[in-house]
Amino acid sequence: MAMIKNIIFDFGGVLYKIRYQNIAEAFARCGVSNFEEIYSKKSQSDTMDLFEEGLITVPEFRAYVRSLADVPLTDQQIDDSWNAILIGFPEAHERMLRRVGESYNIYLYSNTNQLNYEVFTRQMREQFGYDLFAERFKRAYFSQLLHIRKPKVEGFRYIIEENNLLPEETLFIDDSPQHLVGARAAGLQTLHLEDGMKLAELFDENGSLRFR
Repeated sequence: MAMIKNIIFDFGGVLYKIRYQNIAEAFARCGVSNFEEIYSKKSQSDTMDLFEEGLITVPEFRAYVRSLADVPLTDQQIDDSWNAILIGFPEAHERMLRRVGESYNIYLYSNTNQLNYEVFTRQMREQFGYDLFAERFKRAYFSQLLHIRKPKVEGFRYIIEENNLLPEETLFIDDSPQHLVGARAAGLQTLHLEDGMKLAELFDENGSLRFR
């Protein structure tokens, strides 16, 4: 294994706590009983892919959700149910990023969407009092702004080329194994943060990776 100089972190499920089941449970309370069939950690519908790539608008996303429901839904019900996935950013992870950033060039690459993005960016600015994405990462990439979602290899290649990174010196950390496929195709080293693993366990007290 080559020496790691750069780390690309996934966001939700790695740095930021999320719970996919919250979405289906919230929509079920609104009368939509099968939402997990179109959106889950393992798979999602083509329209959800388009939303995460910023290729359909928020109003178009809401219209899509209404097309799946047998009951009328307000914008607020849809937004609140969709954002129910968001739990929060542990302060311990903010402290960890400070340390890790002293040893590595760190980046972020997240599959997300405009509705979630607006909520968690506001939430985190209120929590920490500054723009964590701008201050703690060399660059932060979000799928709906990049218009590419993981695991497409093009997204990883774009990050590598824009930042002049050597793939073999770059580690990508994600909690979804299917997203590692594109990273490996781009030549990156990868690490799957499996269920039950704690991110802090990967780094020592100085912010250095525990493995080489």
